[in-house]
Amino acid sequence: MSENNIIKKVTTQTLQQMKDSGEKISMLTCYDYSTAKIFDAAGIDVILVGDSLGNVMLGYPTTLPVTVDNMITYAASVVRAVKRAFVVVDMPFGSYQGDANLAVSNAVRIMKETGCQAVKIEGGQEIEASFKAILSAGIPIMGHLGLTPQSVNKFGGYGLRAKGSEEAQQLFQNAQLLQDYGCFSVVLEKIPAHLATEVTKTLSIPTIGIGAGNECDGQVLVYQDMMGITDMALPKFVRKYGNLGQYMSNVVSEYISDVKSGAFPSSEESY
Repeated sequence: MSENNIIKKVTTQTLQQMKDSGEKISMLTCYDYSTAKIFDAAGIDVILVGDSLGNVMLGYPTTLPVTVDNMITYAASVVRAVKRAFVVVDMPFGSYQGDANLAVSNAVRIMKETGCQAVKIEGGQEIEASFKAILSAGIPIMGHLGLTPQSVNKFGGYGLRAKGSEEAQQLFQNAQLLQDYGCFSVVLEKIPAHLATEVTKTLSIPTIGIGAGNECDGQVLVYQDMMGITDMALPKFVRKYGNLGQYMSNVVSEYISDVKSGAFPSSEESY
C-alpha cells in the first residue's frame, strides 16, 4: 500500500487539532458492524456506541436497563468495522457512579474487550472520584453534561437543561472541571445555545453539541433519528436527512409481494 493510500486514524490529538483549526467534528451513533463500515467509509470523524442502543436496538423506554455486557457486544462489532473513525463507548447506568474502583474495572473491561479508543460518562463533580480513577488508568474520557439521559428519573423527563442561571453556572463550572480532570472532550446536550457557545469558547478541549446550537466544535445525532428510521416524535434539534424507514418498508412490501406471487426467485436466481 502506498503512503497516499494509508488511512490515518482519528485520535484525541486529531480532534484537538480540529478544534484548534476551527474544523467542525462530525459524530454519529452506531451499533453494528455493517452500518459502522458505511459510516467510516463515508468519512465520519467520531462514532459513538451510545447507551441509546437501549432505546433503538433493544426497545427499552429508557437507557437505564443497558448493561456493560450489552455495550461490549455492540461496541466490539462496530470497532471491527472501523478503519479511520474515533470510536467512543458509553459507560451505562450503574457502571461508574458511586464506586471509583468499579468504574475503573468496567472502563478497563470495555476498552480491552471492544478495542475502542475512549469511554463516555455522564455527570460532573458528583462523580469526581470515578473521573480521576478512570483517567489515572490511562483511559480517555469524553464527558457529557446538560441533559443526561441516565438521570431521567432525577430530572423527571428529557426537557431543556440549564435554563436558569444557577443550573447554567453549575454546568459551566462542571465543564471546566471535566477539562481540569483531563477529559479530552465534552458532549453538551439540550442546553441553551448561548450557554453552549460560552462553554465552547472558554474550554480548550472540543465540545460536541446535541441540541446545543451550532457554535459547538462538533455535532452528534442518533443515526436512526437523522435517517428517518425512528417512528416516534423527535426533538426539534434533530434534522431528518432521509426517510429510510419508509424506504425499507416499501422494499419489504415489494419482497413480500414477489414471494407471494411466485415472482421471486426467478429462474435466473435459482440453481
